[in-house]
Amino acid sequence: MNQETYEKNIYQELKCGNINEEEKTEGNEDEKLKKEQAKVSEIKELGTNNMSGPDQSIQILPIIGQIEGHVVLPPQTKATKYEHIIPQLISMEQNEKVKGILIVLNTVGGDVEAGLAIAEMICSLSKPTVSIVIGGGHSIGVPLATSADYSFITPSATMIVHPVRMNGFVIGVAQTFHYFKKMQERINNFIVRTSKIDKDELERMMLKSDELLNDMGTILIGEQAVECGLIDSVGGIKDALDKLDELIKNNQEKDK
Repeated sequence: MNQETYEKNIYQELKCGNINEEEKTEGNEDEKLKKEQAKVSEIKELGTNNMSGPDQSIQILPIIGQIEGHVVLPPQTKATKYEHIIPQLISMEQNEKVKGILIVLNTVGGDVEAGLAIAEMICSLSKPTVSIVIGGGHSIGVPLATSADYSFITPSATMIVHPVRMNGFVIGVAQTFHYFKKMQERINNFIVRTSKIDKDELERMMLKSDELLNDMGTILIGEQAVECGLIDSVGGIKDALDKLDELIKNNQEKDK
C-alpha cells in the first residue's frame, strides 16, 4: 500500500466517524425537539405540563371557563374538558408522591352531568383537597367548589346559585319536569352534603326572583358565600396553600 492510498483510507475512516457523530447529534436534537413539542401540546390542551409530576407533592387542578360535557363547544369558547380532568384525578390518586391537590376555579358553569361527575370524583379522593374560587364559581361551579375538603373564595369573586336550565329541544310533558326535579335534587343534595349550607336556605336562594335579570337565583360575592355556609373561608392563594399544607400534615399523622 502506497502513501497516497493509506492517506485516503485514513481520510475515509475519519469522515465516516464524523458522519456518525453528526448523526448522533442530529438524533439527540430530534428527541429534544419532540419532547419540547409534546410539552407545548400538553400545555395547550391541559393548561399545564406537570399535572402528575413525580417531584411535586402538591398538584394544581385548574377548572377554567365552561365545563364541556358530551357536546363539543365552539373553538372560541374557553372550556374545561371532563375527559381531561377525570384521567388527571385518577393519576393523582394513584401517584404516591402526590400529597395534596389545589383546585383553582374560575368557571361560568356548563354541562351539569360532567360537572357533577368531576365534583363527585374530587370528593372521593383520599388525598387532601382545597378549592379556591378566584373569579367565578357559577352554576355547576358551586358543587365543584364545595367538593374539596376545604374551600376558599377571594373577596371579589362571585358565585351564582340558580336552578337547572336546558337549551335546545325540550318535550313539554310531565316526565320532563320530573327529570329536571330529580337532577336539581342531585345537585342540591351534593352541595348540602359537602358544605355547611342549610337545604332550605339553598332552595330559597335558587328560587329568588328579584336579583337576576329574566332569571331566578342569587349572586353571592366573597364574604356572602361564607356567611351562608356555602364556602368555608375568604382568602387567596397563600391561604389556600397554607390550609392544604395543614391538611397534608394532619393526613400524614393519621397514617403513622
